[in-house]
Amino acid sequence: MNTLGQDARHHGTAVGLNVDRITINGGKPLRGRIELKGAKNLVTKAMVAAILGDTPSVLKDVPNISDVRIVRGLLEVHGVTVTHGVDEGELILDPSAVESAHMADIDAHAGSSRIPILFCGPLLHRLGEAFIPDLGGCRIGDRPIDYHLEVLRNFGAIVEKLPTGIRMSAPNGLHGAKVSLPYPSVGATEQVLLTAVLADGITELSGAAIEPEIMDLVNILQKMGAIITVDTDRVIRIEGVEKLSGYTHRAISDRNEAASWAAAALATEGDIFVGGAKQADLLTFLNVFRKVGGAFEIHDDGIRFYHPGGELKPVIIETDVHPGFMTDWQQPLVVALTKAKGVSIVHETVYEQRFGFVDALIEMGASIEVHKECLGGRPCRFGQRNFKHSAVISGPSQLHGADIEVPDLRGGFSHLIAALTAEGRSTVSNVGIIARGYEDFITKLELLGADFELEG
Repeated sequence: MNTLGQDARHHGTAVGLNVDRITINGGKPLRGRIELKGAKNLVTKAMVAAILGDTPSVLKDVPNISDVRIVRGLLEVHGVTVTHGVDEGELILDPSAVESAHMADIDAHAGSSRIPILFCGPLLHRLGEAFIPDLGGCRIGDRPIDYHLEVLRNFGAIVEKLPTGIRMSAPNGLHGAKVSLPYPSVGATEQVLLTAVLADGITELSGAAIEPEIMDLVNILQKMGAIITVDTDRVIRIEGVEKLSGYTHRAISDRNEAASWAAAALATEGDIFVGGAKQADLLTFLNVFRKVGGAFEIHDDGIRFYHPGGELKPVIIETDVHPGFMTDWQQPLVVALTKAKGVSIVHETVYEQRFGFVDALIEMGASIEVHKECLGGRPCRFGQRNFKHSAVISGPSQLHGADIEVPDLRGGFSHLIAALTAEGRSTVSNVGIIARGYEDFITKLELLGADFELEG
């Protein structure tokens, strides 16, 4: 089994998915209702934030996904006690016995996850030192950790690169800093927030990411006792405090999963009610969904996404940081765009290598060309760097069944959508990677009436 296959198996078995492949008989509309839990991109960071408190925290609506299992393992090797609460999806995190962990233990639990870098600020506050192994992640771009290391140096951390990873120390404690990000990186913004709240003095972060998951992390930290001001010009100011307490918090729902199921409804000419989906977090997606020809209804308890009939329309999309069109939304929607009459353009400006998943769609009969040029309305930071980051989708195309391999989280879910849309049988392998961010997606496919078999 190759490295990607081993990684897929690891993620799948972490949540009880003991299969490698799914064979789908496509061409059947998905219809029914599924429910969302908390956002992967918030929940994992909220779990790390619990280290900062001097009392236990309670986090609600935690999804059973492998990324959560990874963070739980990392917390436990650092001495944090993690137990289930009374309600489904409720975790109690007790950081009273936080301790250093061996690099090998961290590496064993982290796998290809990049989450260990966010442990550094909280551990430097609690223990005066932190260790991280070599970092992995989905194969969608470079995503260097230079931002993180430079941020931590600004706070006074001493960074030492070792053959097996990185050791950090803070012999004189951490102090407030003035940080300016050249790009509104979500991970770097999280790093600043998790480090600055207990740093001595005031931190000013300019060029910050302001995604809903970032703002919910700010809510959590404020509940713990932090003093954080968010300005309209992407400037966040944090006044360091002497101590923080635990929190009780219900995570915001996963807008990326909501958009994925919405794209599945559109591509399969189906009708899916996504319980827990929030209009405010999906405003930009909903506008594009409607322009393509999809329809939706907003309800108090979720959003109904459906194909109203008729031809889908081509669109031009540029991914961007919030409040723009999220990079995580484009991959599932590209599958639906293969059925639109005309030429659509998707210009990816967030991750430079996010179009690897279209190879499988082309094999299935899609007409997609990927270009190095910026084909959206404006040039981006990848335009002079020789990356294929613009896609031209011509349609409509009828996809046909094929054997395809999941390359990454969102690309993998896009392959599921393609197989559900295609005529004939498709076998999708390495499906465990999808379990990184989609809770119990096999059961949800069953609820929506998909025709499939599990293998391996």
